[in-house]
Amino acid sequence: MITLILIGLLGGLITAVSPCILPVLPVVFLAGGTGRGEDAGKPARSPGEAGGDGGGGTAGGAGGAVATASRNAPPAAPERSPRNRRPYAVVAGLVVSFAFFTLLGVTIISALGLPQDILRYIGLGLLVLIGLGLIFPPVERLLEKPFARIPQRQVNKEGSAFALGLGLGLLYVPCAGPVLAAITIAGARGEISSDIVVLTLSFAVGTAVPLLVFALAGRRVADRVAAFRRRARGLRIAAGSLMIVLALGLALDVTAAIQRSLPDYTSGVQKKIEDSDAARQQLSGLYDNSNKELSRCEDGADELRSCGKAPALEGIDSWFNTPGDRPVDLKSLRGKVTLVDFWTYSCINCQRAVPHLQDWERTYKDAGLRIIGVHSPEFAFEKKRGNVVAGAEKLGVTWPVALDNDLATWDNYRNRFWPAKYLIDAQGTVRYFKFGEGEYDKTEKMIRELLRQADPTVALPKPTGRAMDDLAAGRTPETYLSNLRIRGYVGVPLVDDKATAYRFPKGSLPVNKLSLDGTWTAGYEQFTAGKDARLAFTYRAKNANLVLAGTGKVTVLVNGEATKTINVTGSPTLYRLTDDKDARTARLDLRVDEGLQAYVFTFG
Repeated sequence: MITLILIGLLGGLITAVSPCILPVLPVVFLAGGTGRGEDAGKPARSPGEAGGDGGGGTAGGAGGAVATASRNAPPAAPERSPRNRRPYAVVAGLVVSFAFFTLLGVTIISALGLPQDILRYIGLGLLVLIGLGLIFPPVERLLEKPFARIPQRQVNKEGSAFALGLGLGLLYVPCAGPVLAAITIAGARGEISSDIVVLTLSFAVGTAVPLLVFALAGRRVADRVAAFRRRARGLRIAAGSLMIVLALGLALDVTAAIQRSLPDYTSGVQKKIEDSDAARQQLSGLYDNSNKELSRCEDGADELRSCGKAPALEGIDSWFNTPGDRPVDLKSLRGKVTLVDFWTYSCINCQRAVPHLQDWERTYKDAGLRIIGVHSPEFAFEKKRGNVVAGAEKLGVTWPVALDNDLATWDNYRNRFWPAKYLIDAQGTVRYFKFGEGEYDKTEKMIRELLRQADPTVALPKPTGRAMDDLAAGRTPETYLSNLRIRGYVGVPLVDDKATAYRFPKGSLPVNKLSLDGTWTAGYEQFTAGKDARLAFTYRAKNANLVLAGTGKVTVLVNGEATKTINVTGSPTLYRLTDDKDARTARLDLRVDEGLQAYVFTFG
């Protein structure tokens, strides 16, 4: 339980300083320093002053009513001005509404039969009302009436600040990592356990700390800077106007454009903490335990792997961007390379990834790439089909999209992130996945490798961006001798895990292509040599190397001329096959003793 609390706290802290919460920071800062008109920024009264709540006074530089005593009246006793608790009220309201409605919002909405985006509308409405209250004091007094029965006068005065926090909590859409994903998914399903409640509360507290610091900074500036005290009324009007502008910006999705332009500077820390081994163990019980084969792969691995058969796209509410909005069956895409992208339209991280997906679809569609977006909602309003369709159109999403409103496909893929990309090869096997943003060059490189595996004769265009594969750099790429990871193989189709006789193809072997002759057993980890085993590889590099294991000899021929014999003994070890001063293109032929195991070629 303590580990779970720490994970929640750290996850909340990271979230509260991420770029996704930047739109609310100015409001939190100004709200912390803008009290009611009669109290805002007012210093402790001197013996020559007396205060009042009503009229009869003149407006002071701080915006409050100050009644100046008559010169002949006895001096009044010093009076301390009430402490401004607005920062605490704002953050408390945000935390309460965010935690409560994240866990129970979907359940309440479903039980009452309300529109899925009703909470968002309520939050926008509250933000506008609070803004109007700061500009027009009578509106603020109306907002404070629900708190009038609370006996403490000053608490009553912070009612509008608490209401502001409630509104912000309904609009608070932080960058989602595994912790927030676990909370929102459990809340969406109504699976509320003690662990989920503890995780939610600790996450909310972690989120509150940086926001409270920001709000207290706003209060301190308002209290200490004379210009703020003299212009308190103007400050309140500015804060109110900012809140109304923020509400309009959120309603029109203007703030998202600003957020997309900022780098996700917390993603690395978030991944280390929220996706660590300890966090996975604590959060694992919050996800379905099926399709364990996916755990054989690692996020953003450096090579293609076999992660098991691609799970089905199940429990889909509806589709769009398909002919007649008909569903897409992964089986119908055999022979193609498929990228399954888990996303949600209001997630800034997902929005920043869309341009890369657009580039890949435009560049590789004719070569056999297909993209499917699985829209797994983070919040209730993201379940509304009209919202998703409009959001996708605004972002330029043209590929098929499946509305995974019940998160059935999310579970099938054991997913924990928005966004998440899964690459499926032409045989329907998951070969690579990437959680979160970044490493787009690596993902594109994997796409290119899978397209070549699906069709060795395919002519690929240049990479779209920074992704420069080894072929473009002029050097033969690292090549695994694996029945699922091999690239550049030509000849008789490989037979999995069975000793099979192969023959070199007729004619010359193109650059960066390899072939087999004699008997070989093609396995996932290595190729095992049988009787008369030979291997040919036309490469371009200064040197060629091969990881070998077992006991025996390998005769190396370069362009038909024997150059060396390698004695192999023991566990897998890297052996240098050729070594030249300059890069060159050459045909490498290997005569391999029976029983030796070959793992991977590398080139330098």
